[in-house]
Amino acid sequence: MKLKDTVVELKKPGATTKDLLTELVRQGARQILAEAVELEVEEFLKATELLKDREGLKRFVRNGYLPERDIQTGIGDIGIKMPRVRDREPKEDNVKFCSAIVPKYLRRSQSVEKLLPLLYLKGISTGDFAEVLTPLLGENAKNLSPGVISRLKSSWEEEYQQWHKRDLSKKRYVYWWVDGIYLQARMEEARDCVLVIIGVTDTGIKELIAIEDGFRESKDSWLSLLRNIKARGLITAPKVAVGDGALGFWGALSEEFGETRHQRCWLHKTFNILDKLPKYLQAKAKEDLHAIWMAATREEANKAFDGFIKGYSGKYPKATECLEKDREVLLTFYDFPAEHWVHLRTTNPIESTFATVRHRTVKSKGCFSRTTILTMVFKLCQSAEKNWNRIRGFERLGEVITGVQFINGVRQGVEVEEQYAA
Repeated sequence: MKLKDTVVELKKPGATTKDLLTELVRQGARQILAEAVELEVEEFLKATELLKDREGLKRFVRNGYLPERDIQTGIGDIGIKMPRVRDREPKEDNVKFCSAIVPKYLRRSQSVEKLLPLLYLKGISTGDFAEVLTPLLGENAKNLSPGVISRLKSSWEEEYQQWHKRDLSKKRYVYWWVDGIYLQARMEEARDCVLVIIGVTDTGIKELIAIEDGFRESKDSWLSLLRNIKARGLITAPKVAVGDGALGFWGALSEEFGETRHQRCWLHKTFNILDKLPKYLQAKAKEDLHAIWMAATREEANKAFDGFIKGYSGKYPKATECLEKDREVLLTFYDFPAEHWVHLRTTNPIESTFATVRHRTVKSKGCFSRTTILTMVFKLCQSAEKNWNRIRGFERLGEVITGVQFINGVRQGVEVEEQYAA
C-alpha cells in the first residue's frame, strides 16, 4: 500500500506548548496516520466493489467513524478516528474491515510495549512510570497510572504462565542454542540465573522454546527444564545443541536427549582463553583462534588447532588446556551443511537478544520476584523474536533430519561442483 503524495497542513501549536518541534511532529504523524488508514479503507472497498448483497446493492459501504481514541507512541498520544465499513449481509455472514496499521483495541505502539518491561527491569516502580515517561509520551501519559501498570504486569504474568505450559507435541527443533543469563537485576531468591533455549524448526524459523529460572546453571536446574518441555510433548531430540562449555546443561542433555550432538560456542571459548593470556597477546591470539573455526575443513582446523597449542602451551598452559579439552565438541559443526556453520559456531541468537537486557538492567536496593524477572525477560524476548530471520540454507534442514551424512559441510555422494553450482 502506498501513501498518496500530500502536503501536510499543520495547526499552529498553542501558546502553552512547551516543545513546539515535538508538537509539530505529533500533528504531522496524526494526519499521516489518518490518511494511511483512509487508503486502507479505499483499497478494501475497491477490492470488494463487485460483491453484491442479496438485493443487488454494493455489499460494503462507508458508515462514518468510530469514536476517536488515543494511541501512545514514542512522540506522545496520537488521536485517530477509525473509519467504519458496513457489511449489508446478515450478521451471521458479516465480514468486518480490520486495519493492519491500527489493529482493533491497539492502545500503544510496539516501541512503547517494549519500553515498559525494560523500565520495570531497570527498577522503576509502578508509581513512577507516569513521571518517568511524561517527557517521552507527553503530559497526557494518563494510561500509565499505577493501576494500569499493575494490570498490565498481571496480564503479562498470566501470558507467561500460559506460554510456559503450552503444548509442544507438534513441535520439532533441529538445532538448539542454550545459555544461562545473569542479569544485574536480582531475584528475591538465590535462583538468580535465567535459563534460555532457542530452537530452529524444520522450516528454518527460530523460536523461543523455554525461559526458566535456575540456580547458577546447575545440572539439576537444566534437568528440571528439559523434563518440563518433554512432559509437554517435545520428545524429539535436536540434532545439535550449541552452548557454553561451563554449563551444567551438558550433563542434563546427555541424560534426557542422549543422541544430541554437542557444539561448544566459539564466542564463549575465545573469551575464556583470552582471559588466561596477557593483554598484549590477546589480539594475536584472537586471530589465531579465528583461523581455527573459520578453516574450510576439519583437517585445516586441526592443523591450526595444533599450531595454537604449540605456540602458546610453553608459557600459557592454562590457555591451551582450556582449548584442548573441548577440541572435538568445538569442531562438531563440520559434520553439518556448510550453510549452517555460521549459526552453529556460536550462541549468537541468544547473545544478541539479551545484549539490550543486560545493558539496561541495574542492581537495585530491592529485589524482584522470580515471576517478575521471568515475565519481563519473556516480554522482551517476544519482542526480539518478531525480528528473527530464518537461518541460511534452511532448505537443507530436511537432509539433516533424515540423517544425510556431511563431511566438511558437503553432502556425501554429491560432487562439490554440482552441489554449489550457481
